[in-house]
Amino acid sequence: MSKKLKIGLFGFGVVGQGLHDIIRGQDLNLEIIKIAIKNADKKRTLDAHLFTTDHDELLNNPEINTIVELIDDADVAYNIVKRALISGKNVVSANKKMIATHLAELVDLQEKHNTSLLYEGSVCGSIPIIRNLEEYYDNELLHGISGIFNGSSNYILSKIFNENLEYGVALKQAQDLGFAETNPILDVGGYDPKFKLAIATAHAYGLFINPDKIFNIGIQHLSENDIRFAREKNFKIKLVPTARKISTKQVVTYVMPKFVKSDDFLFNVENEYNGVTVQAAFADKQFFFGKGAGGHPTGAAVLSDIAALRYDYRYEYKKYHQHNGLEHTDDVSLEVYLRYTHEYTVEKLQIENIVERFTRDDYKYVIGNINLKSLLANRELLEQKDVFIAHTGKYTYTEEQIQTVAKEQALVS
Repeated sequence: MSKKLKIGLFGFGVVGQGLHDIIRGQDLNLEIIKIAIKNADKKRTLDAHLFTTDHDELLNNPEINTIVELIDDADVAYNIVKRALISGKNVVSANKKMIATHLAELVDLQEKHNTSLLYEGSVCGSIPIIRNLEEYYDNELLHGISGIFNGSSNYILSKIFNENLEYGVALKQAQDLGFAETNPILDVGGYDPKFKLAIATAHAYGLFINPDKIFNIGIQHLSENDIRFAREKNFKIKLVPTARKISTKQVVTYVMPKFVKSDDFLFNVENEYNGVTVQAAFADKQFFFGKGAGGHPTGAAVLSDIAALRYDYRYEYKKYHQHNGLEHTDDVSLEVYLRYTHEYTVEKLQIENIVERFTRDDYKYVIGNINLKSLLANRELLEQKDVFIAHTGKYTYTEEQIQTVAKEQALVS
């Protein structure tokens, strides 16, 4: 039998209101006791007595046994979640930056205070990827996880490739629809999917990675020349976060634009939709698809976590506690397309094994291999307006990596 949840809700924006819409009228054995908001003067449709600007009214209320945190500010969210867990309250959150940055500490707090923190809504909206990685793939050898984790950037890219819109026009549309912020760099710069990738990697491989250690570069400097190049090759460009096992003990992570072929699952993931590909040793390749943004899709994921708490569900972090010896590395060589202006860009990035080069006064590009270490070391150079880089999808492994992967695949077969 499920226990009744008495909820203190932080935030009543798009997701908070979406969650309330879903809950309203359903018999779910839960009750929202109080809602903490930032702006007390804003007109709202619910009873004013339900709202407060005082966080302590929720965190110090002994009647409230569950905190649902749905605010934008990662620092404030961290303090809310930490206090709630320490006080013995279970928590549901959708704040991907906060969770990715503090996950190791939050896991320790759950164990110390016998509480549960669930956060399905923090990664890919309505797609239940965290629960699947935690439960379905808990004993699987995963070769990789990748996909489209950000609806804003994917909406922009869809409009560019499907409707021939210019980048600026597509971005404005995304902002008008509420998919992108006034300052959209968190989305189009690859930061939002980086936080989500860090969380997914924790459940896929048991690795808690500081997001600052994950390379990310975005689509904000995409040009007509880059778009034309992709079209000529029958590719689309997608912003793709990737976690990939490159040997029996090494995992690489990064977020980059990628040239996607028509036979790739991600090729037809359009607009604000997200898609996640999981490559497993035994289950082989599986694909998850759904809306990655919006009040109701994300609210549905939040409600799923709330419902799970009625039965005392918690993440077990099985792969983390197994101490499987996996390590995060940046020692892998990726084949990339690099559009540049100055020759020193190619030289400084130390691009090797060049397979294609094109030079014209207004357009220069090179296709060759670059080590992920070099990408991390030259992040500022890659963020210049005259530079755009994309992964072709190919890797170059060291001899040791080739041998260890071959051994693992032989065990599976």
